[in-house]
Amino acid sequence: MNMQANPAEISNEDVFSHSAVTRRRVTDIFSRDEIRVLTARSDLMGAWAIISTWGIIALSFVLMVWASTRTWWIALPVFLLAMAVIAGRQLCLAILMHDASHGTLFKTRWLNDVLSDWLCARPIWNDLHKYRVHHLVHHTRTGSDEDTDISLIAPFPTSRGSLLRKFARDLSGLTGLKFLFGRLLQDAGLLKWTVANDVVWLPRDGKHWYQHLALLLRNMLPMLITNAVIFSLLALTGHAWLYLFWVLSYVTPFPFFLRIRSLAEHACTERSADMFRNTRTTRAGWLARAFVAPLRVHYHIEHHVMASVPWFRLRHMHKLLRERQEVPPPPGYLDVLRIVSSAAH
Repeated sequence: MNMQANPAEISNEDVFSHSAVTRRRVTDIFSRDEIRVLTARSDLMGAWAIISTWGIIALSFVLMVWASTRTWWIALPVFLLAMAVIAGRQLCLAILMHDASHGTLFKTRWLNDVLSDWLCARPIWNDLHKYRVHHLVHHTRTGSDEDTDISLIAPFPTSRGSLLRKFARDLSGLTGLKFLFGRLLQDAGLLKWTVANDVVWLPRDGKHWYQHLALLLRNMLPMLITNAVIFSLLALTGHAWLYLFWVLSYVTPFPFFLRIRSLAEHACTERSADMFRNTRTTRAGWLARAFVAPLRVHYHIEHHVMASVPWFRLRHMHKLLRERQEVPPPPGYLDVLRIVSSAAH
């Protein structure tokens, strides 16, 4: 049954019919030995993922310092490239938080739940524990009206002009500023917490403005601490001005990369409970991996089939699924953009 044509007519009962087709068992595909190998986590690989991410961010700052001593026609493209790289690594921090929310980034629980929160989530104004609650609903209700991420993909397919306007808002900073304002309201307890596009106002329950202000400061404190550390480290090098480009990267290229990644994962896939059909794996070359597909996040069918598989084993899992003809050859990111912008004007 094709359930993509008119999502408004699809009920949750339709999406989550408990049939053999939509509820394939992982043990029908992999042996228990294979599952044990695929789900083995590593503290060393988790540490490498975080260290290398921050290392690339640091090298981008070094490149900006070098470019600042050159003529403008050299400095400008270098600054733009460095901002794009930083934004790509900010997305990588978000993916690291995502993996930690599944308990797969590290083998040691404290490293997953505490260190990852402070080194990955808080610097980009996120919260690992709130994200975990939000994200696990996405996994259990993928493709239904109760999917916490459904608002990210509901408007698609759209027209090419509409998609370009969305990209323009991302790259101009409008999307980023909207996110910052929304996060302020969420931390103040005025909006329901989300990383999607939903806007759900919370009841005031007789709270006074100063109570919301106190809640805002309490919720923002970890972000303020981690960003103060980033600013202080840059200031110690004599280049405090670089912090401005950390913020600019966050409000301009970062939303753009984030949108492309979310579109590739679920937009214009089938509205069913079958994780092989409501999720998409995308082919990613070096350019895509640098900016929109860090840590093999493009193996997204694999992640939904077995969310306990850590990032560095997803490619092997994809290879096994392809050999067993469980998944089709993945499209590239340009193919996905053509699909999601295929609606009539």
